[in-house]
Amino acid sequence: MNIYGVTGWKNSGKTTLVERLVQELVERGLRVSTLKHAHHSSDVDHKGRDSFRHRAAGAYEVLLATPARWALMHELRGAEEPPLEELLAKLAPVDLVLIEGYKSSNHPKIETFRHEAGHELMAPHNPTIRAVASDMAQLDTQVPLFDLNDIKGLANFILSDGTLDV
Repeated sequence: MNIYGVTGWKNSGKTTLVERLVQELVERGLRVSTLKHAHHSSDVDHKGRDSFRHRAAGAYEVLLATPARWALMHELRGAEEPPLEELLAKLAPVDLVLIEGYKSSNHPKIETFRHEAGHELMAPHNPTIRAVASDMAQLDTQVPLFDLNDIKGLANFILSDGTLDV
């Protein structure tokens, strides 16, 4: 499975970049899925819904099916968070999976960097970062530098990276 990541510090534009890359790549005819990692506990379900009540009662998994979509919620119930590879194996085959987060994983990534976020650039210390997308025109980096809004250029870069067979 072809995977490419978008990583960066909080408030650096990761989610917006992933969203815009998905739109661009889908317009080019690719089937794209995403995997988002969050460091905090997050719930896609809401208190009072039947599916929430099933989980609260102790269900290990709850599959919610509607005419428009289905969602599988799996409760870890104290178990370790599964590794990225195990989660990727749960996805249906597509042309490309864009991964948001997972800074330390081994897949190729684009780093989002905003000066105002107040963090140090990761690229010089992370060999899996292949390019930086930034709001700054000049950065001290050995990898290609793109404007955060150059979605076509970033999509071209991802698709031309030798790690993919798209």
